[in-house]
Amino acid sequence: MQKLGLIQTLSQKLSPQQIQFIKLLQIPTAELDTRIEEELEINPALEEGPEEPEVENTDELDFEESLDNSNEMELEDYLSDDYTGYKMQGDGSSPDEDDKVIPIASDRTLNDSLKDQMGFLKLDDRQRKIGQQLIGSIESDGYIRREMDAIINDLAFSQNIETNLDELEEILEKIQDFDPPGIAARDLRECLLIQLKRKEDNNNHTELAIRILEDCYEDFTKKHYDKILKKLNIDEEDLKDAINIITKLNPKPGSSSEGAVRTQYLMPDFLLTNNNGKLELTLNSRNAPELRISRSYADMLDAYDKSKKKDQKLKQTVTFVKQKLDSAKWFIDAIKQRQYTLLNTMQAIINFQYDFFLSGDESKLKPMILKDIAGMIKMDISTVSRVANSKSVQTEFGIFPLKYFFSEGISTDTGEDVSSREVKQTLKDLIDKEEKSKPLSDDKLEKLLKAKGYNIARRTVAKYREQLNIPVARLRKEL
Repeated sequence: MQKLGLIQTLSQKLSPQQIQFIKLLQIPTAELDTRIEEELEINPALEEGPEEPEVENTDELDFEESLDNSNEMELEDYLSDDYTGYKMQGDGSSPDEDDKVIPIASDRTLNDSLKDQMGFLKLDDRQRKIGQQLIGSIESDGYIRREMDAIINDLAFSQNIETNLDELEEILEKIQDFDPPGIAARDLRECLLIQLKRKEDNNNHTELAIRILEDCYEDFTKKHYDKILKKLNIDEEDLKDAINIITKLNPKPGSSSEGAVRTQYLMPDFLLTNNNGKLELTLNSRNAPELRISRSYADMLDAYDKSKKKDQKLKQTVTFVKQKLDSAKWFIDAIKQRQYTLLNTMQAIINFQYDFFLSGDESKLKPMILKDIAGMIKMDISTVSRVANSKSVQTEFGIFPLKYFFSEGISTDTGEDVSSREVKQTLKDLIDKEEKSKPLSDDKLEKLLKAKGYNIARRTVAKYREQLNIPVARLRKEL
């Protein structure tokens, strides 16, 4: 038998204004301009420029007259007039005008370059289609990782071309002669060999480098140099010269020719200056845009309130105006709240890491977590996280992402806590100074760190080493 019951629950939901603030808070400065431009385009009640002082409305009668005559005007025409000329070059739009597409400069891709080079080969229609299938299988770094049998099946199903491994590899060899050298290789070994065999200065050391990759590749990757010396019956000096040639080759030939890649510049959100020992924090000017409410829209709404005639069409018109005004106010408030939160959070980080910002010495960094800053500014940890994850500060010592200043603590022999960043720097210094022919293992590094007073486990040493992108001792070995 079914029963009806009443359950009372209490839940918290974010308002549209809160959601808008959160989205604005987490975007970096470089994207803020774009976001503001988008809002200006969709909301004619929002304008750029400083706030205008309140003035007495001398055109109130004109507004009332235009509103009173609104019965003669369709709502669609009214809305169209609001947008006419907004952010446009001309005075208005004409129904006869065609939509014009703004030309965008496009870069040539690696795929385009390879197809152009294939055009110089004397290939028949069948071979050209096979070549296009191979070029289409090349990934962004320049490798073909798809199995040859799978490409044969692709040609059969998509192009209705029956081929075999010999024919496929024959055309693949032609593509591997294209620029950049090493393109269309199926693995790193083949990529390096292609580059070596295309070298113009093909001397004894280049020939030795080819022999190393062909006959001792596994020993080379594991840096078992003693085995290579015995297998090839060569001396250590020749091996060193050959390895020097190999290490100068390009392991990712596709990335250097990728046309779509663009240089990205880091734009700091905060500027920190040291004025005779006093740290002064300012926001990047792009974080503080000047926005205001459109005076004409505000006056229009005010005139309606004082108007005597209020029919249905006029109410619809004013509802639209009021929505745009409210949206503009919310957006301006969200921008201001963003500025306040950014400055408040960054000032707390400066206060916590004051010694570091004065000197730039990494050893002065204190252990600091999100909870520490959240407690100082009396905000939620998620708010601090949104600020820290996408913002950066420009100091006299360079530009630092805010995440740089957050780190866990490691205890020392004296009972004090030091930043894990300090431990990482000490670890890096030890590895930089090690004897490269006998690199230090993680166990030895652990003992050396403990000798310096850091209570750290071997697995933590391995974790920090990996975070620093430093390979294991065996792979750091040099002749």
